[in-house]
Amino acid sequence: MKKVLFVAMVAGLAMASCRKDRTCECKTTSDEPGFVSSTSVTTWKESKKRDASKGCVSYTSKTTAPVAAQYSYGADCELK
Repeated sequence: MKKVLFVAMVAGLAMASCRKDRTCECKTTSDEPGFVSSTSVTTWKESKKRDASKGCVSYTSKTTAPVAAQYSYGADCELK
């Protein structure tokens, strides 16, 4: 009985840290005139969800150059 429980626990732990292909989909946007939004897809091979989510990050930035108007840029990313 102890062996069966031990094997079940090991199998459960192996499934909890499952490594598989993870996909991150990011849509880039900007309020700059003429900017065309785009979508990019990145795949992490044989990775844990926690590791892939660290690389799949949404962001927002603003231009810092001394120009007449400042524009915002960003990416809305989602781990699939």
